[in-house]
Amino acid sequence: MNTYLAFLRGINVGGHNKIPMQELRDLLNQIGFKDVKTYIQTGNIIFKTSSTDRNLLASKIKNGIYNQFGFDIPVLIKTPTQIISILEKCPFTEEEKLKSYFALLYDKATIQQIQSLKSYSFPDEKFQLIDDCIYLYSSIGYGKSKANNNFFEKKIKIKLTTRNYNTLNKLVKLLED
Repeated sequence: MNTYLAFLRGINVGGHNKIPMQELRDLLNQIGFKDVKTYIQTGNIIFKTSSTDRNLLASKIKNGIYNQFGFDIPVLIKTPTQIISILEKCPFTEEEKLKSYFALLYDKATIQQIQSLKSYSFPDEKFQLIDDCIYLYSSIGYGKSKANNNFFEKKIKIKLTTRNYNTLNKLVKLLED
């Protein structure tokens, strides 16, 4: 069995796209996934399956959510190794890393998209696109940051979903259990 992490974009945020976690776990079990776990309400899922086709897995989850809840939710599938690597590649100091955000890209950025981000800078904020993740540290907090999910999506024209260090780190710990 292969273990995967699924990240759902835009559920249970601001009262929109409400999906109870127990119902989501039940749905994923019905689809055929094993050992389904969720972490907090924002769509972080760990599951096992014999499949190795991540696009197919994302489609199954996306279609299942649409059929049961009526929401068209983007789904990003990552392996445990990919999430561990993302955490390890964080370009910030250890202290900054603990307060960082990780914008996970649904598609690989081109050289032009990577270069386009280098022309932006904001006081009290640092960000860097490495592989399929934009690392963001903001000393003023993510909620006040100009370099946020919407900013990055508009600039590089790639869908992404953002998680903080604590969430990704906790998911890695749950994988070890």
